[in-house]
Amino acid sequence: MSGTTPTEIVPGVFRIADTCHVYVVVAQQGAERTAIAIDFGSGAVLDELAAMGVDRITDVLLTHHHRDQAQGLPRAVAAGIRVHVPPVERDLFDRVDEMWRTRPLDNDYNLRQDRFSLLEPVPVDDVVPEYRTARYGGVEVEVLPTPGHTVGSVTYLVRAADRLLAFTGDLVYSPGKVWSLAASQWSYTETEGPAMTVLSAYLLMDRDVDVLLPSHGEVMNDPRHALGLLASRMRAYVDSRRPLPWDLRTRLEDPYLRVTEHLLLNTSSLSCCYVLLSRSGAALLIDYGYDMTTGLPGGSDRASRRPWLASLPALRRTYAVGAVEAVLATHYHDDHVAGMNLLREVEGTQVWAPANVAPVLASPADHDLPCLWFDPVPVDRVLPLGSTTRWREYEITVHELPGHTLFAAAFELVVDGIRVLVTGDQQDGLGIPGRRREFLNYQYRNRFRVEDYRDSASLYRAVAPGVMVSGHWEPRWVDEAYLEMLAVQGEEVVRVHDDLLPFDELDLGADGVLARATPYRSRVVVGATRRLEVEVRNPFSVSCGVVVRPVVPDGWRCEPGVATAEVAGGGAVVVHVSVTACGPARPRVPIGFDVSIGELRLGQHAEAVLEVVDA
Repeated sequence: MSGTTPTEIVPGVFRIADTCHVYVVVAQQGAERTAIAIDFGSGAVLDELAAMGVDRITDVLLTHHHRDQAQGLPRAVAAGIRVHVPPVERDLFDRVDEMWRTRPLDNDYNLRQDRFSLLEPVPVDDVVPEYRTARYGGVEVEVLPTPGHTVGSVTYLVRAADRLLAFTGDLVYSPGKVWSLAASQWSYTETEGPAMTVLSAYLLMDRDVDVLLPSHGEVMNDPRHALGLLASRMRAYVDSRRPLPWDLRTRLEDPYLRVTEHLLLNTSSLSCCYVLLSRSGAALLIDYGYDMTTGLPGGSDRASRRPWLASLPALRRTYAVGAVEAVLATHYHDDHVAGMNLLREVEGTQVWAPANVAPVLASPADHDLPCLWFDPVPVDRVLPLGSTTRWREYEITVHELPGHTLFAAAFELVVDGIRVLVTGDQQDGLGIPGRRREFLNYQYRNRFRVEDYRDSASLYRAVAPGVMVSGHWEPRWVDEAYLEMLAVQGEEVVRVHDDLLPFDELDLGADGVLARATPYRSRVVVGATRRLEVEVRNPFSVSCGVVVRPVVPDGWRCEPGVATAEVAGGGAVVVHVSVTACGPARPRVPIGFDVSIGELRLGQHAEAVLEVVDA
């Protein structure tokens, strides 16, 4: 629709009709009249600068990744315009080729419209800072997460002509209506997107904006009516597809359940987030993954996962919390830690982690483990296992708790006179002795060990908690019968594995892995060398020789070509290998390690993955 006359919405803010509405906010910069664009359509806005009295556009801010918003970005890049995108969706801009290369198409249950993304990647200058204000080309812009149309959608708030404008992307089309319902269907049968739309409408209503400027549809000058009607109608839609109504307004306004007077459970989070309240008005969180979730969208890529801080206003309003000072991690899984970086950036919250969890949070790519968050989570305070740490008036003891994963801990503390043990995802806590067995939540790739549940049962008996709180289930008030049931089940886990695995001949461990390479994933420049460690565990009771032979692509070099070592019975040894990448650049190059331990020939038992890039 190039050539359409720009419409001035308020003084200094224009709308250009294109594949979507493109908004231009003018900011005088010295002798030059510059502006920013919100969304970019086909790029036709560049043909209309003179009509708006604009010399150039300095920055473009995208509300979401869909092609109708972004297909003209190559024109923006060619014109020297800086590109800023929502943090959740960055990979669908500058790495969209990876999505096209790896996106499952056969037997596909992922209904997200990620294939309505750009056909080729475009360079991105930065992601926009959610919950904060940044200056772009002389314009102050606040970024508010508003998922619904897509998982990572944002709204931009700008004050112009004494009015607060909300550039809402495709959150709302007109009062009570959306541009697309299909876009909000993120998984095969659930209603995550529509429910998120309701929550986003409520959150935006709370900001008292004066004008809504949608990507499709007309300007709305009564935002409270438009968003309230949308929330009401979309709630009815969500309820029509659920067996029971879902009170999303109450979920947003009061998501917390009291375990005790000063220990709260956030019922809105995907994994349980607990809030420890201090008499000082400060709060400490235990785990913080996907807050105010309405379910998990299809896929497991970054653009399908939404960390946000939607429950915090209720924490401040209802419980008079002044600061969220720290957050503890029971273990490293994404549903327990995904929001921690955002907490730090927005709230100034410190991340505390047990000594066995902190290395995985800080360097996730080093480890071949499931459920890793995409980014490192720097740890501000490492808590030694077996130690007691003081926060405000509370003493928190850290206990090693392997089982669900090797890298996990339990937190023991006394709250309101009750001894509480926070156990993460170790087990569900709902077992009724004599009637229902406990669900023991172990997975072998999490590096479960056969004796872990025997040991955790012993820990529980030693601590003798009044209540155990877990990662996905209701608090469990503890009695002797429950502790005895856990002890019996711990012994049963050992017996079952002893019956099935050849421990009388050699100790392969529960997961059957005898060698691991670290870092598991890393980047190397063409022609450069990457140093890798291979840890080998001896499954025999006697000392053995270990032989490790790297397996690399043709033309690559490795030193040594064969690594040897001696390892004690039941022990482990680390050998070092240096690998030199010899082009071309490739996104994933597996490096194998052929391992022998004594007479046991394991073959290419371990691997590492290198991303090879040009200098």
